[in-house]
Amino acid sequence: MSTVLARWWDSDVGHSFRTSPTAIVAAAIAFVCVFCALFAHWVAPHNPLDLTTLELSDARLPPAWMENGSARYLLGTDDQGRDILSALMYGARISLVVGIVSVLISVVVGVLLGLIAGFKGGWIDAFLMRLCDVMLSFPAILVALLIAGVGRAMFPNANESLAFGVLIVAISLTGWVQYARTVRGSTMVERGKEYVQAARVTGVAPWRIMLKHVLPNVTGPVLVLATIHVATAIITEATLSFLGVGVPPTSPSLGTLIRVGNDYLFSGEWWITIFPGVMLVLIALSVNLLGDWLRDALNPRLR
Repeated sequence: MSTVLARWWDSDVGHSFRTSPTAIVAAAIAFVCVFCALFAHWVAPHNPLDLTTLELSDARLPPAWMENGSARYLLGTDDQGRDILSALMYGARISLVVGIVSVLISVVVGVLLGLIAGFKGGWIDAFLMRLCDVMLSFPAILVALLIAGVGRAMFPNANESLAFGVLIVAISLTGWVQYARTVRGSTMVERGKEYVQAARVTGVAPWRIMLKHVLPNVTGPVLVLATIHVATAIITEATLSFLGVGVPPTSPSLGTLIRVGNDYLFSGEWWITIFPGVMLVLIALSVNLLGDWLRDALNPRLR
């Protein structure tokens, strides 16, 4: 592993990262957010998911540096007495899991359909591209609202795992279109090149040509698109949770925390919604900045 990291550090992409202060700062912010989310059990001072530890007498306490604040709750508490700092760490973990898993599903589906459409052509290409046009005609948030709402209506007493599954499917349903169109265009360029024609002449199976020869040459734009799409998926999850059709209310995702805090924003308890909003902005901004850097680093014209 150290050899792989050393090669990456000495490569053109590694040099681009070392010489980009924006990428370094964005990577540091993203690393801190991901680290706190993954190891929330050990890093968080409290467990907001354990209802037995909540104290209703500590509800809506201001941050520690304000009057009537408590040193036990650095960023204050919400309406149920949950520590805001701990809830941010656990909420970021939920948002990151939903965002990353939905993006992975979108990448797998979109890349596969894009490869088939670009390599096969004909009626298969026409059908898949018309399907993409239909999906693009609907706003992503509207489709996600529809799927999440139907899932809640069909399974009103479902457990949290099924609710998370419905939310991931709702976000992935429209996310695959961008990957399919991008990979399809790159595949149409690659299929006419000499190495593909040589593989066909030697009798290599079409699926093997797509996976072994064409796919490695079209993954560059997919990596950039997936990096930026993670931030979009996290924001979509937060939006659905804010509207009440996302993760269950007992799970403190960033969108749920913002929705709860919105009820107390104009009564003076601003910290309940401001801090989750800042956390969401930091995650989305750092991921977008890393995506912009990766796009420039993988573009040979900018080297």
